[in-house]
Amino acid sequence: MTSFAAAFKDEIRRLARKEVKAQVAPLKSASAAYRKEIAALKRTVQAQERQIRQLQKRGPAAITKEPTGKDVRFSPAWVAKHREKLEMSAADYGELIGVSMLTVYNWEKGKTRPRQAQLEAWGKIKHLGKREAWKLLEES
Repeated sequence: MTSFAAAFKDEIRRLARKEVKAQVAPLKSASAAYRKEIAALKRTVQAQERQIRQLQKRGPAAITKEPTGKDVRFSPAWVAKHREKLEMSAADYGELIGVSMLTVYNWEKGKTRPRQAQLEAWGKIKHLGKREAWKLLEES
């Protein structure tokens, strides 16, 4: 009688494990999918936090609005200083803004001033750092 009881208990345990395994398998795969999704969301949040920090470094004006030609203050010395800081040739700097190399030289010497559209383009890049400017140049 004891051997029958032991065999019966073993069989019940085996069937119970089988049932539990069938119930838990979909939960395991769903849990793995949720972990992957959470990891992707964390990466997205980190990237957005990096962007926020970069925008905060530029100041509140860079976060709130895009500069227009009327808002941008132009200085020939500032153009030369910014181009030097970015370590760009006049041709590269002009390509970044959308003007010729000669135009950049004339701006730096104070012979000419940018037109409204050029002033807006210059206003968008005048706060860029070296890496950002070169990356933008490579993309265009």
